[in-house]
Amino acid sequence: MANVVRAALVQATWTGDTESMLAKHEEHARAAAAQGAQVIGFQEVFNAPYFCQVQESEHYRWAEPVPDGPTVRRMQELARETGMVIVVPVFETEGPGFYYNTAAVIDADGRYLGKYRKHHIPQVKGFWEKYYFAPGNLGWPVFDTAVGKVGVYICYDRHFPEGWRQLGLNGAQLVYNPSATSRGLSGHLWKLEQPAAAVANEYFVAAINRVGREEYGDNDFYGTSYFVDPRGQFVGDVASDTKEELVVRDLDFGLIDEVRQQWAFYRDRRPDAYDGLVRP
Repeated sequence: MANVVRAALVQATWTGDTESMLAKHEEHARAAAAQGAQVIGFQEVFNAPYFCQVQESEHYRWAEPVPDGPTVRRMQELARETGMVIVVPVFETEGPGFYYNTAAVIDADGRYLGKYRKHHIPQVKGFWEKYYFAPGNLGWPVFDTAVGKVGVYICYDRHFPEGWRQLGLNGAQLVYNPSATSRGLSGHLWKLEQPAAAVANEYFVAAINRVGREEYGDNDFYGTSYFVDPRGQFVGDVASDTKEELVVRDLDFGLIDEVRQQWAFYRDRRPDAYDGLVRP
């Protein structure tokens, strides 16, 4: 029998404040649960604007502890209410001077399972992330959730194949990639890189992008969020490039074994020959 997981993602416009942003995502999550969704993921730093368009110390105010901050605790309550696994990307502070771009993973019963910290931190016009975030230092965790093994890779990470592979080696069946990427900068890559990663590593990917313009810069976030299967095929339609949208799709996890048996990429890896990849 097919192991079908009903999964959801949200691409959202910025509301102007954290409270209404949280309330909006709670509404989307309840709508997804009403459609039978078992897991849902939100966009990069979902409870805040994409403040990395500027370099201003005032934006450290968006940071909070994980898991003991207000947003993760509130999402734990939401997970218990809806019975869904939730991927929660936030700006994390671990203490004075220690800040990370992080995603918490909460199980369907509200238990905090752990967090992923973004490894690759960009520093280019409109994406001044090194001003705010230290590189991730928690490795490539894959979380054993109520729906299966779920990993996270955040935005700029997606340009680096090594992390995608490590998540596969760690057992991921579904990887959420919460992002904030703008029109003209990476549009031609958006529908190329994540499907390629899904094929190379033979798992499902949930690619999430913000949508619309925000108050701190000219970035035009183009949405077009989607799920892609281990054959590199979109699961249903890609979301709008201009409007907020909740996307709910059925993912047949049985396809993972089928593809791995057919293509056998993991069998034919040559880690003994890859030493040069990690030399400085």
